[in-house]
Amino acid sequence: MKTTRNPLDPRAVVLFLWLSLGACGDALPPEEREKPEQPDLPPSARPELLEELRFAHEAPRSAADGGGSAHLVLPAGDDGSVVAGTLGRWTIEYEAGPEGIAPGGFIRLTVPRFWGWSPAQDRFPNGPGYTVATTEATGVSLETRLAPGFWIDFLVRGRRLEAGERVRIVYGAGSARAIADRFAEHDSRFWISVDGDGDGIGAVLPDSPGVHVLAGPPAIVRAILPSTAEPGDRVELHLSVLDAMGNRGTGFVGEVLLRSDPPGLELPDKITIHEGDNGVLVVPFSIEKPGIWRVHASATLGAGPFDARSNPLHVAKGVAPVLWADLHGHSNLSDGTGTPDDYLSYARDVAALDVICLTDHDHWGMLFLDEHPELWRSIQDAMERFHEPHSFVTLIGYEWTNWIYGHRHVLYFEETGPLFSSIDPRYETPTQLWNSLAGHRALTFAHHSAGGPIATDWSFSPDPRFETVTEIVSVHGNSESRDAPYPIPDPVPGNTVRDALGRGYRLGFIGSGDSHDGHPGLAQIASPSGGGLAAILTDDLTRDGIYRALRARRVYATNGPRILLRMAVDDTRMGGIHAPSKPGETPTLFVQCIAAAPLAGIDVVRNGKVITGIQGGGELEFAATLELDPLEEGDTVFVRAIQLNRGAAWSSPVFVGEEE
Repeated sequence: MKTTRNPLDPRAVVLFLWLSLGACGDALPPEEREKPEQPDLPPSARPELLEELRFAHEAPRSAADGGGSAHLVLPAGDDGSVVAGTLGRWTIEYEAGPEGIAPGGFIRLTVPRFWGWSPAQDRFPNGPGYTVATTEATGVSLETRLAPGFWIDFLVRGRRLEAGERVRIVYGAGSARAIADRFAEHDSRFWISVDGDGDGIGAVLPDSPGVHVLAGPPAIVRAILPSTAEPGDRVELHLSVLDAMGNRGTGFVGEVLLRSDPPGLELPDKITIHEGDNGVLVVPFSIEKPGIWRVHASATLGAGPFDARSNPLHVAKGVAPVLWADLHGHSNLSDGTGTPDDYLSYARDVAALDVICLTDHDHWGMLFLDEHPELWRSIQDAMERFHEPHSFVTLIGYEWTNWIYGHRHVLYFEETGPLFSSIDPRYETPTQLWNSLAGHRALTFAHHSAGGPIATDWSFSPDPRFETVTEIVSVHGNSESRDAPYPIPDPVPGNTVRDALGRGYRLGFIGSGDSHDGHPGLAQIASPSGGGLAAILTDDLTRDGIYRALRARRVYATNGPRILLRMAVDDTRMGGIHAPSKPGETPTLFVQCIAAAPLAGIDVVRNGKVITGIQGGGELEFAATLELDPLEEGDTVFVRAIQLNRGAAWSSPVFVGEEE
């Protein structure tokens, strides 16, 4: 049987997430639907996208939509798994359900779009991702319709595809086969959607088949220490041998040489990573001497030795603890990579984070959390399984993916919490969201607030009950300023974090990864624009302790490296409130930076302007005390440290005014 081609109406390519649910070019196009009147909207608002999401959410579906089943057809002994970034060919067999598929209905294959899989295509038989479909059902023909880079449809022509009849889809059918995801994960899905009644609206098969994507060959050594300890403490060195994209599971077996910098740590000269360790090992040791310590780790990986230098460890009696958190990232339950368990185990075992939150989208992906409460429940269950107070704190959360007023993250410091969908008119504004959170131990923070893909509408004053910090940096870049490393794309004038401070908002600064690669805490490995981490200044590694530190703005941000940053104005530490200066007073600013790589410099930012820039000379440690002009009501002062490799850290501001 030969398939024919039918190009997709380009008007349908509005949103791959809406369309992957089943709507297509045969559905009523946006310009023909009645549009609600729009009030004045923020400059980066995307009302057409919200309209499409709501249309898809409300569209009626027949009993035939989403019917049937699909599975991979595999040779004996082959589980379909593939090494990240390598070639493969997969055959998916679809069997029609009791209602069958009417003429004009379709079977759709959606391949994960963002992370390296070859787009499914039917135009170039010798190109990667070439996809064909066949059926032995007499009287049925299949017509292809392609949305380039998104999915491929096979429309049923002739007669109805009856219950039990089958269609075989071969992805990577040509000589070039198909390139797999560059990030390792369990259960990467080949999503199958079905429009059973031919009205152009379909539904996803929740049990669409998937494959495991395996790590590539060893290429990177990572060594991570805690950032602070006291003499006599027992600490852990986390060693990982990863592939070039930062994937765990390389299967490395061999010796890793260790060296203390400076000499003096009571570490073994070498350790052995064995088969079954998956390239990851924890080395506990006691530390007796005060000082600033780093560890060099080297291993022979393929072409030669690879060396890693750990982050600095500051050992001193009474040292103020610094914990590390990544409060924003995604799994394959929305638009990320890997299962929640993959995400959490990487955060704990590889990135050696103290605090983690998985914030999958409320209404973005293939199976939306707000439409599939069992998925939201599964996330909460995973967080509870991994939660270990005083060792590894997990937080329940999600991304409120609002395409009008900007994206925010909702974090719960409880075992469970409700999901308030951004497309639900009851929760569609920031104020409605905050009011709905009343009675919950919860916090929110804005994401990529200065620009693309959508900026935060700062005309909504952050509710001090719930929003005391903001994400100044992530894989999208920094939202502080164009003169800081990796500025965010598509900036909206007047929308930077500096501008938000200028409105009088008292917000501490955090970074977080927004990792979609399954690598929380280390998103910067594969990201060309860095990542993000939140440094949390507390010794209470519990949900309550983290909540209180975030509420009090005892935090600072980095774009990935574990830079130690201290800052205070007189006796007021970062995040605190300082009284206006009295006549004759000269306030002083103290800054100390223990960097992860050589320093380019330290900047002091006051009221939205850099007032002092201290040029670095490539040193790893820096401290200074500076005099400031008298402080006035409403002033803000913060510092940022920039490394020569563009790694950076931002202190939370000191605010001048009355106590809250």
